[in-house]
Amino acid sequence: MGASVVSQNGPMATHASPSRSLYRGQRAAFLTQHGKERVVAPVLEGSVGCLVELVTGYDTDLLGTFTRDIPRAGTQIEAARRKARIGMELSGLPVGLASEGSFTVDPFAGMFPWNVEFLVFLDDLLGLEVVGMAQGRANSAQILAAGWEDAERFAHAVRFPDHYLVLRPDHDSDTRIRKGIADWSGFKVAYEEAAAQSSSGRVFVEVDLRAYANPTRLVNIRLAAVDLGRRLSSLCPVCRTPGFWTVEVIAGLPCEACGAPTRERRAEVHGCLKCGHRVTRNREDHAQADPACCDICNP
Repeated sequence: MGASVVSQNGPMATHASPSRSLYRGQRAAFLTQHGKERVVAPVLEGSVGCLVELVTGYDTDLLGTFTRDIPRAGTQIEAARRKARIGMELSGLPVGLASEGSFTVDPFAGMFPWNVEFLVFLDDLLGLEVVGMAQGRANSAQILAAGWEDAERFAHAVRFPDHYLVLRPDHDSDTRIRKGIADWSGFKVAYEEAAAQSSSGRVFVEVDLRAYANPTRLVNIRLAAVDLGRRLSSLCPVCRTPGFWTVEVIAGLPCEACGAPTRERRAEVHGCLKCGHRVTRNREDHAQADPACCDICNP
């Protein structure tokens, strides 16, 4: 069926309750070895009724590590998709999901550590891929400590031992890595060992970014699951396929002062992943843009 465009007053998505969800009671394979199921399963079971099943038997670190000893092949979304596929193959289930995170600087000021989380949901029965996403501040700091006092001060600042640490001698690419440091006695021992191996006497210390070792990251993974649940609960008004969500953002919100179109969002287009049905809905929170966002009023 070809795509259709419907005005603001056209039919919008319907939202399935967990009791009526297409995925109620559906088993979904979740391949992870870092405890992500603890925050993902309750959210998806509550929002769409699916039963998230932990899949083990594969070392997901082989697909890439945050300590950079194994580089990630492909993009973030490709890595999540591959993990989901492996989990489905190992479990024999036609539905699966997987999470993948990345760390950068914030997209606003470029000053703060930032975490982006994708949660991919694959359904081979319907031929669907639905992706939930969340982003926010990260706890991903690092330091090249000149002595134990530096390392100890850093550990307090990054909320150790709630957030685990990773150590290595000399620099951030040294292969002699000590991961999963979760208590002060273990930290002191690991630090002394790394310092003894270091040619400069310095020790590189960073926050462990694996999900179970980083509560700040777990918050964003949970929010990605919330986003995924909303998308799966949004059904196409024509064919009732899950994942009826924003596929395009239309700019051009008129300037409050001069009326000229700005680059601010004017409308969103929601689309079906299956039948191509589309609905264009104008922005409701603002009818006009702040003149500060206008290229004419504020060139």
